[in-house]
Amino acid sequence: MKHGKKYFNALKKAPKKEVSLEEAVKFIKANAGAKFDETVDVYFHLGKELTKGDTAVRGTVKLPNGSGKKVRVAVFAGGEQADAAKAAGADFVGMADLIEKVTKEGWCDFDVAIATVEAMKEVRKCARILGPRGLMPNPKTGTVTDDTATAVKEAKGGKVDFRMDKTGNLCVVAGKRSFEEKALVENIRAVVSAVNAAKPATVKGTFIKSMTVSSTMGVGVPVIATADAE
Repeated sequence: MKHGKKYFNALKKAPKKEVSLEEAVKFIKANAGAKFDETVDVYFHLGKELTKGDTAVRGTVKLPNGSGKKVRVAVFAGGEQADAAKAAGADFVGMADLIEKVTKEGWCDFDVAIATVEAMKEVRKCARILGPRGLMPNPKTGTVTDDTATAVKEAKGGKVDFRMDKTGNLCVVAGKRSFEEKALVENIRAVVSAVNAAKPATVKGTFIKSMTVSSTMGVGVPVIATADAE
């Protein structure tokens, strides 16, 4: 990524050592990396030992102040569950038509995919397309459910999925730079709690090795990675 003058000016002022979450948020709020309303992300390094076997980390977090992002939701369902999803505000609802669109056209113009238990028998055909993009419905994240209305409302209301990559790194959306400092701090604390709760039982010792908070085009600020990021 090519950085501009704003980035390098902020880099000169950025903390070089780990700071409190409040200090990190204050710095990000005061040092925009772009003219648009940037997303604020929390980056975790969890360690390569977590990439083996069944220790991969994934889960969901309900951001108390929302994500600030317009979330497009696709629901694979029929009958009453489809009607409930539409009433709850789903952007795309269907079964055979949506599956064909994904498998034949590679269509992925949505942020969250939800499927009923029965629909998953057919939705598995989309795994090759949706899986690599992190869009495949999964019971662990609450996106395989017959309560489609609740799932849609949660996705629209600030529920965020997270998934560790192959190198032990994890990135979770925590809101927008335009949010008030208090709201961002609350959201990030919720993220840290959710990530800690997703720690595999077999993992011993330090779980979160490092934590950084950054806006989309901004400078990353290292944060003291305690259990609640205080």
